[in-house]
Amino acid sequence: MGVHLIPVSTAKNGVSSKSRKRIMPDPVTEPPVTDPVYEALLYCNIPSVAERSMEGHAPHHFKLVSVHVFIRHGDRYPLYVIPKTKRPEIDCTLVANRKPYHPKLEAFVSHMSKGSGASFESPLNSLPLYPNHPLCEMGELTQTGVVQHLQNGQLLRDIYLKKHKLLPNDWSADQLYLETTGKSRTLQSGLALLYGFLPDFDWKKIYFRHQPSALFCSGTCYCPVRNQYLEKEQRRQYLLRLKNSQLEKTYGEMAKIVDVPTKQLRAANPIDSMLCHLCHNVSFPCTRNGCVDMEHFKVIKTHQIEDERERREKKLYLGYSLLGAHPILNQTIGRMQRATEGRKEELFALYSAHDVTLSPVLSALGLSEARFPRFAARLIFELWQDREKPNEHSVRILYNGVDVTFHTSFCQDHHKRSPKPMCPLENLVRFVKRDMFVALGGSSTNYYDACHREGF
Repeated sequence: MGVHLIPVSTAKNGVSSKSRKRIMPDPVTEPPVTDPVYEALLYCNIPSVAERSMEGHAPHHFKLVSVHVFIRHGDRYPLYVIPKTKRPEIDCTLVANRKPYHPKLEAFVSHMSKGSGASFESPLNSLPLYPNHPLCEMGELTQTGVVQHLQNGQLLRDIYLKKHKLLPNDWSADQLYLETTGKSRTLQSGLALLYGFLPDFDWKKIYFRHQPSALFCSGTCYCPVRNQYLEKEQRRQYLLRLKNSQLEKTYGEMAKIVDVPTKQLRAANPIDSMLCHLCHNVSFPCTRNGCVDMEHFKVIKTHQIEDERERREKKLYLGYSLLGAHPILNQTIGRMQRATEGRKEELFALYSAHDVTLSPVLSALGLSEARFPRFAARLIFELWQDREKPNEHSVRILYNGVDVTFHTSFCQDHHKRSPKPMCPLENLVRFVKRDMFVALGGSSTNYYDACHREGF
């Protein structure tokens, strides 16, 4: 459809083979690449040949005890419309013989259409179980998004179930812990991943809990200091934007093309819609005043990359993240500690979430170099037991299949002192229970005090 936005080659999915090779960028050592289009294509995460992944890699005397998966939903239709333009024509029905293809897609659709009796925590039970609109609704998961998570599920199944036998053959509902926000795109992404993952997808064993907060902090969300960090971070973003005259000029040009005030155009967050055009290879919108083009896109995307760089430097976002991610990390170590005591529940936890969920967790862990969460990004915590020393437990942390364990702030020095291929669980526990608060620089030693610190 439309003009190819990317040098054309006879690639399967209309994206040139160069960008399709999916060079797995090492999120840590690679110098910051500032080719905005390359960055955007990584963000699209267009399904291609299965990628190399490091999940489940461990010396043979280690036993996998539990796995905790955080995902961002898959590819979705934009959340905003560029005013006065025709919105991109993307079909959100699932069609087996359309690209991108997955061998389980047809079975997934027929299984989901039988799932009306699924018992999910309200209000999830009112959401559709798979995308089905011929013209996507705003924010709807696309076929690409479903395929991304069927692939994630299949990959994790090969490693965790076939190789490591994480779940017994007669697994039961209480061995899974499933939680999603109330958006159809997160519920559907979670279901697609589980459909690729589980050997027999039995509706009676699938119970999703609803998480009202994108930070997954239910019950402990009230945190004034976190909100103060966020306000300061948003002010930083605003000031950086004011300094960028090229960005201002670009928004001005685009606003003229679509014939609205610049302010209104900016409020419509045009990059969101433009990324959809790019990921789906649909040409950018035109009016009789001209076309939104790749140069406009590059300016906005480059500013985004600059903004992420300054965000890392200024550390306000880090303060927000340490407090924002604490509840979900605390919940995760609680679940790990129960598993170390031999409890057989909740061996596989899945949180189906958003970029605003994953970003703070990555930042809090000290993975500041990690790329912004792409569509269908996955962050995984693995808990292992050393069979030779059964009371020793260790963790591995993987982001999009890359082992980032030793890039975390609580384990970066560990492998210099120790030959162990993993991080002791105690390091993670100490970080969540104590060092996260130390990193905030006050005298607080617990979440409540850090959230209510005076005079910040």
